[in-house]
Amino acid sequence: MDVNGGGELHNNQFYQCEESKPLLGEMSDGHNNAKPGAGPCKRPLHHCSSSGMRYKLLHEGDIQVCVLKHPRTFLSKILTSKFLRRWEPHHLTLTDSCLSSATPTGYMETSLSYSSMEDLQLLSWDNAPKYCIQLSFPGGTVLLQAANSYLRDQWFHSLQWKKKIYKYRKVLNNPSRWDVVLKEIRALVDMALSSPLQDESIHQAPLHIISTLLAENSSLSAQDHENIIVAIAPLLENNHPPPDLCEFFCKHCRERPRSMVVIEVFTPVVQRILKHNMDFGKCPRLRLFTQEYILALNELNGGMEVVKKFVHSMHGPTGHCPHPRVLPNLVAVCLAAIYSCYEEFINSRDNSPSLKEIRNGCQQLNDRKPPMPLRLLRPEPPTPPPANLLPLATTPSPPQPPHPAPTNPPIPISSPTPSLPLSPPPSIVNSSEILVELERNNNSANVKKKAGPAGGDSEPNLIDCLLVSPAVNTLSIQLPAQADRVLGCFALILKMLSDYDDWRPALASLLQPIPFPKEALAHAKFTKELKYVIQRFAEDPRQEVHSCLLSVRSGKDGWFQLYSPGGVACDDDGELFASMVHILMGSCYKTKKFLLSLAENKLGPCMLLALRGNQTMVEILCLMLEYNIIENKDTQLQIISTLESTQVGFRMYEQLCDRQRELKELQRKGGPTRLTLPSKSTDADLARLLSSGSFGNLENLSLAFTNVTSACAEQLIKLPSLKQLNLWSTQFGDAGLRLLSEHLACLQVLNLCETPVTDAGLVALSSMKSLCSLNMNSTKLTADTYEDLKAKLPNLKDVDVRYTEAW
Repeated sequence: MDVNGGGELHNNQFYQCEESKPLLGEMSDGHNNAKPGAGPCKRPLHHCSSSGMRYKLLHEGDIQVCVLKHPRTFLSKILTSKFLRRWEPHHLTLTDSCLSSATPTGYMETSLSYSSMEDLQLLSWDNAPKYCIQLSFPGGTVLLQAANSYLRDQWFHSLQWKKKIYKYRKVLNNPSRWDVVLKEIRALVDMALSSPLQDESIHQAPLHIISTLLAENSSLSAQDHENIIVAIAPLLENNHPPPDLCEFFCKHCRERPRSMVVIEVFTPVVQRILKHNMDFGKCPRLRLFTQEYILALNELNGGMEVVKKFVHSMHGPTGHCPHPRVLPNLVAVCLAAIYSCYEEFINSRDNSPSLKEIRNGCQQLNDRKPPMPLRLLRPEPPTPPPANLLPLATTPSPPQPPHPAPTNPPIPISSPTPSLPLSPPPSIVNSSEILVELERNNNSANVKKKAGPAGGDSEPNLIDCLLVSPAVNTLSIQLPAQADRVLGCFALILKMLSDYDDWRPALASLLQPIPFPKEALAHAKFTKELKYVIQRFAEDPRQEVHSCLLSVRSGKDGWFQLYSPGGVACDDDGELFASMVHILMGSCYKTKKFLLSLAENKLGPCMLLALRGNQTMVEILCLMLEYNIIENKDTQLQIISTLESTQVGFRMYEQLCDRQRELKELQRKGGPTRLTLPSKSTDADLARLLSSGSFGNLENLSLAFTNVTSACAEQLIKLPSLKQLNLWSTQFGDAGLRLLSEHLACLQVLNLCETPVTDAGLVALSSMKSLCSLNMNSTKLTADTYEDLKAKLPNLKDVDVRYTEAW
């Protein structure tokens, strides 16, 4: 009893109240105060720090508990020392604020609050349990006995960590002086860095405390912000910042992009995010912070050169990037940034919540404003004409509602009858800050008409137009200045990524599904920058790269379709498309399946480019003939005429005929009866084609949505058998119309929809007595000229004068 009592007495001599210590003391404080030979009670140095031992943070566990309730007098300690032999087993839980038991009885009937804990020390004495921890409370002591020294030290460091974090959370929750707060933050960071505990929360808990502090004190000066960021920088070297701290970092990047903190502190943080992040979906603010950091780099004097150096540093100096997550993470950041440029427009289209609304917790439909309607900036035309003035074709065109609110852009329905497709004029669509101008090309005839709601008062869906890429010829989108800078920055980053050979296969695979908003693909500036990336894919000799130019699955457009003539992104008359076809045909794609796909979807662009002398397209057309890809005889004859219109095509076709005699026989039987020129064909293209072969049997010619003018009339009058002529949406004018009326007396069907003809040319049609179908939709026809034509054309049965003065 004397021994135990002496041990208890000696134990009390080294009692220290932690409330009187600095908030952050050395981990060995309280363990190094005993003098050698002072008695049987020993408090050794914290040997774990010197030996480099590491422990997992405890949250719960089994341990023996003994409680000594005594006043601080020497006599009472001696009298109560006999209770040292009484121990109780408990399963203790270390919560954020207290130490509690799963069975709240006996010694642990009430929880032990960290705030009331005065001291925490390792304890050992002779002839007594060896693995104990002493917790000093007002009016008593709690002893915890572990099974071994490692478990005891684990409990000790875990309890000390929980106690310290609890105190720091209280101190930094109500700051008074910011110079003191900054000092405490530095102490908190040092404590986290020097702790022998290994757990994610060891570094995350201080970061959460500091992020809460910053969120609740938004009025801090810029200098205070920078001081705090510098203070917590060591914690960020091996840890991702929590979401609230990311929000604070984003704000700093936006408000002070030229601050040295961005370069010196944020750079290693962003590098770690790009190297080690596995899923931005779990923490989208990490992606937003990376995006704002890159935009801050772009604001420096060097601009994109600084961004380029950063991207190069992420790739590494060697030929192969050692970090496989960098490229997917960079691409994810770029895609999110590009989507953000069109966020308002996309939200108005599908009523989806914006990023700002998500951050504010507004995700219910009834919490958000209704979608902005798309408005047509064209004055309302007159009321529809009487039924007897509408077209009387065998297969009538779909009815057209008044212009401010059509159900969908009118799309003609093909018919075996001589009637020609009809169309209203182009529309301009506006939504908030984005202006979109739509024009249509000849492929609109292949688009199926979508059913609209009853009454025809719904508004056109721009995305429906964009989904059918050939249906939109030109589409210009104007973005706000800031969004335009963001778009340019991240489009250039995609270009930088495509310059690395080892990144190109993965980049091509990531971009193969075309993960961009449809509005971006219709933006001329963006598609121009993106064109460089697609060119790099097309030039790459590796099949795994250039095969990604094709669609990711059947029925979905790929880069091959988008950059083809008439596609949304095509701005070079098909040069990139031709190079893509060349590289694909030079690999394993030189198969009948690939040729069938071209013949089915891209025959018009292929013939147009071949007509202009592109050797790759000439080879493609020859292969289609050689493999019997084309079954229609008229189409075969048109291909033959196209090949014979150029020297290279004529030579290759002659070589092909030497191998296949049946092609010669086909040509001897006469020219085609039907002919359709590809969109964007010019007068020169038409002249070259018609001069290459025999077209004496040609009866049906479609020049719709091409770039022909009145000058092509000189070629058209050389077609004596022509009965049907489609000039829809061309620049064919009055001069050409007068020439046609003098030479094509047998013409029966004529489509002048959306052409610049006026009464001066239309009045000449009165001499074409064979006309039975005439489309003058959206021309400058007047009522008097219309009445004159009806009187002088006895066979005229089908006529369309919508959106003219005669309507």
